[in-house]
Amino acid sequence: MKIEIVRLDKSLPLPAYQHVGEDVGLDLMSAEEAIIKSGESRLIKTGIKLAIPQGYGGFVYPRSGLALKHGISVLNSVGVIDPGYRGELGVILINHGKEDFKINKGDRIAQLIIHKIYQIEWEEVEELSDSKRGKGGFGHTGV
Repeated sequence: MKIEIVRLDKSLPLPAYQHVGEDVGLDLMSAEEAIIKSGESRLIKTGIKLAIPQGYGGFVYPRSGLALKHGISVLNSVGVIDPGYRGELGVILINHGKEDFKINKGDRIAQLIIHKIYQIEWEEVEELSDSKRGKGGFGHTGV
């Protein structure tokens, strides 16, 4: 699949897979330097704009290494990029860690995954069909 991309900051490489053919997420990089204090969040610019095709959506996920080592996550995880959006991509990062976290320009801050999206139509009914699970939820099967 080809997706149009505008690189607003030509000094940064395009988002890329670290292991081509094995990874599902493309690494998004910071286009700026920033410090996110412990317990705070901040919008980090990526320096790119995309034209995601109709029928698809872009989804911004946290990087597991940043979460494990530093407590850094995507605040509105998972972030959604609609196919009609044409502005610069930004990632809202939150620092759940105990220490301030420094982001350098070019650091990998999140990952982008493109998913096929289906438009739905509601079919309003009076009752839903039965299932084995039924109404069970919120930990009803135990620990």
